[in-house]
Amino acid sequence: MDLQKEGPRMFVSGLKGANWELLEPPWRWHQTSPRQADPRTFLPPTLSMDFVAGAIGGVCGVAVGYPLDTVKVRIQTEPKYTGIWHCIRDTYRQERVWGFYRGLSLPVCTVSLVSSVSFGTYRHCLAHICQLRYGSADAKPAKTDVTLSGFASGLVRVFLTSPTEVAKIRLQTQTQQRRPSASGPLAAPTMCPAPPASLAPEPKYRGPLHCLATVAREEGLRGLYKGSSALLFRDGHSFATYFLSYAILCGWLTPAGRNQPDVLGVLVAGGCAGVLAWAVATPMDVIKSRLQADGQGQQRYRGLLHCVVSSVREEGPRVLFKGLSLNCCRAFPVNMVVFVTYEAVLRLTRGLLT
Repeated sequence: MDLQKEGPRMFVSGLKGANWELLEPPWRWHQTSPRQADPRTFLPPTLSMDFVAGAIGGVCGVAVGYPLDTVKVRIQTEPKYTGIWHCIRDTYRQERVWGFYRGLSLPVCTVSLVSSVSFGTYRHCLAHICQLRYGSADAKPAKTDVTLSGFASGLVRVFLTSPTEVAKIRLQTQTQQRRPSASGPLAAPTMCPAPPASLAPEPKYRGPLHCLATVAREEGLRGLYKGSSALLFRDGHSFATYFLSYAILCGWLTPAGRNQPDVLGVLVAGGCAGVLAWAVATPMDVIKSRLQADGQGQQRYRGLLHCVVSSVREEGPRVLFKGLSLNCCRAFPVNMVVFVTYEAVLRLTRGLLT
């Protein structure tokens, strides 16, 4: 087979003719009916291909949503911003496009591991629950089973994501004043000479790895897991909501006479599930961001409860929903990209290997 000629054609035809069974609720990954499996309709991918597909999908999702994530973090942690557009304009004016991608390298490097652990934990937990309750791992689970498995998935990923979240938050909230250009049509005249370059403040963190090393040296191991309590509440509830809402939406969007939704149904289900998950996660996401950003200078918060009480007292209950609209706008396209990329890579590799 000439892969150079046949590969793109197989990719496009695979997307058009895909039944997308891997993106359905998990009990449909293994069977065509709730109680009877059909081995002809399920070709399990190898672990390595599943890992590669999840890694590529996760990286694409991060690339799509990271600029809005940076804006969201700065709105949540810096009271000087009055809204989304104010933060975007200020960030672009001071740091240009690079300011929206501060701290990106570490999430890109770790997202494949985190994604594989999250989905792997969810699928294994669901299989074990079904085995214990119904006597078969392929049995159709109840909504409670899906919720518990999603909650467990969110709890497990906290141990991997907490250090990277700390580094990401510190880098995203570390603003750097852009030096004015000495030439060019946009250079404004100054009333006094600019300070020497040697006197310009240098950023505390030079990159993700330097940030992790600095936090570990100055704050110890606890500094790398600062805000992990809020992260537990955020990811546990949000992943339970994500998997449950995705399973329900897939059932609603499945056309009559079929046992799985079409491509459009998968896109809508994935996007809406992401929006619902972030709607649940935003209050704890605000507290998590503030706890993890705290540590640059004098610490303001003594813990989770103190951060909640202080934030609400100073800024009102609305502070817990800062960045909600931005989270929801970001969640829809990100989840669409993740799911479509994941399935497309699996189907392309499957077509090349068979």
